[in-house]
Amino acid sequence: MTRLILLILLMPPVLAFSAGNWSSQLQNGGTVTVNPKTNRATITRDGVTTQLWDGAHRMQDGSILITNHGVAIPNESILESRELRPPETEEWEGVRIVGTSPCEKLVRRVCGDENQCKDAEACSPSRQLLEMETGERDASKNRGLMTYTSGQCLKAMKDREFFISCAKAGATVTR
Repeated sequence: MTRLILLILLMPPVLAFSAGNWSSQLQNGGTVTVNPKTNRATITRDGVTTQLWDGAHRMQDGSILITNHGVAIPNESILESRELRPPETEEWEGVRIVGTSPCEKLVRRVCGDENQCKDAEACSPSRQLLEMETGERDASKNRGLMTYTSGQCLKAMKDREFFISCAKAGATVTR
């Protein structure tokens, strides 16, 4: 019995990483932490911790974290930290944008073609993603290629629970 306890104590803490909180630095300062059990997102600045406000947040590494009612929608970084697997190449990397960008499509779908669903819960985060995508494209040498945020918008288009279509939200969509 003593040998078993000693063996357990000497084993490396392999599972400790996957059980801990995910954290990252917010681009404009502060440390964001996400609880793995509840997905509650908090921000710590100058020693003060508060709930992270709702919206799309750019992290220092360029990734984006979206929160809704204080709950983070797990991004690739969070999912990878929980699964302990190396990141895969994204299918959209280096792809040319033809016509409307993914974030423009997301805003049209969520907020409406004529902004008739502007008060929808996901409209503001959609618009924030569009602003980020526009900034990335403006800063790029080749504005016609997908950016990191373009990829995040592609993923958001698949999330039909949070990024609800304006037409399904009850608004009359006019074309």
